[in-house]
Amino acid sequence: MPTIPAVVDSFSPLRESLLAPPPIDAVAAEVRSGLTSSPKTLSPWLFYDEEGSRLFEKITELPEYYLTRAERNLFKQHADEILERACEPTGNDPAPMLTIIELGAGTATKTGILLAATVRRQRTVVYQPVDVSVTALAEATENIRANIPGVTVRCQVADYTSQALPLNRLPDTRTLALYIGSSIGNFSPDDARDVLRNLRAQLLPGDQLLLGTDLAPAESKSVAHLIAAYNDASGTTAAFNRNVLVRLNRELGANFEIDNFEHCVQWNARESRIEMHLVARAAQPVRIPANAAGPALTIHFAPGESIHTENSYKFTLDRIRDLLRSAGFSLSHTWKNYEHVFAVNLATAV
Repeated sequence: MPTIPAVVDSFSPLRESLLAPPPIDAVAAEVRSGLTSSPKTLSPWLFYDEEGSRLFEKITELPEYYLTRAERNLFKQHADEILERACEPTGNDPAPMLTIIELGAGTATKTGILLAATVRRQRTVVYQPVDVSVTALAEATENIRANIPGVTVRCQVADYTSQALPLNRLPDTRTLALYIGSSIGNFSPDDARDVLRNLRAQLLPGDQLLLGTDLAPAESKSVAHLIAAYNDASGTTAAFNRNVLVRLNRELGANFEIDNFEHCVQWNARESRIEMHLVARAAQPVRIPANAAGPALTIHFAPGESIHTENSYKFTLDRIRDLLRSAGFSLSHTWKNYEHVFAVNLATAV
């Protein structure tokens, strides 16, 4: 990941040249660590090169991938109420203006609904999207500038999971932090708590967090419905998963036989998570040339051996409340869609 966050007001060819992708050394170190562990793993941030970001945006439009659609509909239905609650005055003070920061913003497609509602409410707003993908931030900036006058975009390329984010707090405003798309589900419970604690440490009491969470299977949501969202009929998610190997071949000179790895999805009920794996169809030695992370490395895959590439934890309302409390937030309101498959949660920094 970039070691120094880059902050810009908008994108242009000159500004974009300042926003470097993760250094090859970081990719090499992550791959060496993950593929020499047992079981083998690759970190999900490796998904998001230019092609991976494009494929993920395509995934969000698939009929099976209900998460984006459900969250977008909640924003359409409740944006004004969300902002009203986020702007509730304290004591005798007037309702505050909001500054909005978003972790893992991507192309900010859904966020535009909240930004437009904020502009209607207060005429202008500063929006600070944070992401590791330069391509996604460039697209987000272009779309917002073209479609939502009144928004000042200040992009930040950073790994928000491990870097302190220098929030650009404006005088006499309250920060509304967005962490939507159920991205929190990609972290183990302990790591999810640490991510939110890191965010909380940079907020003031009374600042707000809007957290998107995918709900665990229940009477109204089957495991099959959940698995289909990660194993679509078109094969787009499979291509997204395998693209990480394409990236390692390109950037590190590895020699993965891409077609030898099958995209596999399973529901882990004990951990309440969806798991994505790349499973070797046949034995294969994979060689990674020497690089800054270490000498040349050969990784041996047995038939049926897996690389664990992603977890996506699913939540009950009690787990959401407990997670927020452990990170220094108090849950104030939850909105669920009519099918009870997804929820957005507003919490206050305490």
